[in-house]
Amino acid sequence: MTVRGSILLVDDEEQILKTLGRALRDEGHDVYVTSSPRKARALLAERSFDLLVVDNRMPEVSGLELIRELARSTPESDRPEVLMMTAHATVQSAIEAMKLGAFDYLQKPFDVEELLVVVGKALSHRRLRSEHRYLLSERKTEFNDYGIVGASAAVRAVIEKLEQVAKSKSTVLIIGETGTGKELAARAIHDRSAERDMPLIKVNCAAIPENLLESELFGHVKGAFTHATSNKKGRFSLAHGSSIFLDEIGTMSTAIQAKLLRVLQEREFEPLGSERTEKVDVRVIAATNRDLRKMMAAGEFHEDLFYRLSVIPVELPPLRARREDIPALVNHFVAKHQRRAGKRVEKVTDDAIEALSAYDWPGNVRELENAIERAVVLSRSPVLGIEEISLPPAGAAKADGLPSMNLRDNVEWAERETVRRALEKAKGVKKAAAESMGLSQRALSYYLKKLHLG
Repeated sequence: MTVRGSILLVDDEEQILKTLGRALRDEGHDVYVTSSPRKARALLAERSFDLLVVDNRMPEVSGLELIRELARSTPESDRPEVLMMTAHATVQSAIEAMKLGAFDYLQKPFDVEELLVVVGKALSHRRLRSEHRYLLSERKTEFNDYGIVGASAAVRAVIEKLEQVAKSKSTVLIIGETGTGKELAARAIHDRSAERDMPLIKVNCAAIPENLLESELFGHVKGAFTHATSNKKGRFSLAHGSSIFLDEIGTMSTAIQAKLLRVLQEREFEPLGSERTEKVDVRVIAATNRDLRKMMAAGEFHEDLFYRLSVIPVELPPLRARREDIPALVNHFVAKHQRRAGKRVEKVTDDAIEALSAYDWPGNVRELENAIERAVVLSRSPVLGIEEISLPPAGAAKADGLPSMNLRDNVEWAERETVRRALEKAKGVKKAAAESMGLSQRALSYYLKKLHLG
């Protein structure tokens, strides 16, 4: 699969810019071209690129000098890959370019196909570097690296409890509204536990059809049901010696709840269709956004299972209960999504922060992150103001913090506002609006019809 990216092409020969720029665009890359190293400096300061393709010998500033400046001024994680072109190749310049971080070095004249191959390798290398940094960040032990951002009393109390829980192997029930970070809390517990070198096995119980959930959890043997053509290990077997995270536990049928209760009581189960009992040593972390006590009263949740799961309950506060954390969360998500989107955001205005802090966020931290990601992706300025951030209109949330619009209304409002603003910025040009949102024109036409936008 071809890896596509944003490329800055710098050469003082206009014909080379035209030829190479066309070839790179034909491959699907987003290409900026300039014959001026000074203009290249300005572009590198304004936005992020995946790859810099630069000629060495230029009248104003050499390519090598431009690479040196980039190495001095930009952290390695934010630096584009570099490919240097020159008609005056020397061992010394090649060595220095590589020491400064250049990915490769091409001597003119070269075949355009050769350039395209090297560009593809450079962009693949950049993607691998990004994935490597992400995986390393996932292994860090600081709780903030798992998205638990904030310094409010409510957050400090949660983090303190998670640290205490991590030292034991007790079963944990994480309770919280949608979007409060239940999976992040589970990961934080596991990654501070003695089993942190083993994988955390995750199961979203709501995402797996009921007739398949038992097989996913406990496995099955060949012939246990139609299409069971081989033996399959379940998630509990995979989690042996580690931890399993059961998200949306309240969606389980009572029949599967009974089987889960046995695992918690006896530490054993039988795979579907098997008479063989399998022993398991596993720590269970469950999560729900439902009121399990009400479900118990209605006969929808086993009372014994509830008490087995809630050995250590951890309740996550909704975002409206810790509004003082919103500025820190906004900065966290801006930094995260400007890197992903290749944008440069220098500031979020005080008015925008004030509006974000005043809103009740029925979708909690997840809804806030979505709003910030939308604003960053669609922004055309390094400053995010209130006009760039899509929030439901006044009155969309009640004073008691409960949304007066349902979730579908909120999503449709955000979609409509995003499309409307994109069209407005594109002065009604549908092709430009679709490109700014990363949509095809056909997809934009679908949204215009769905949202009744002319």
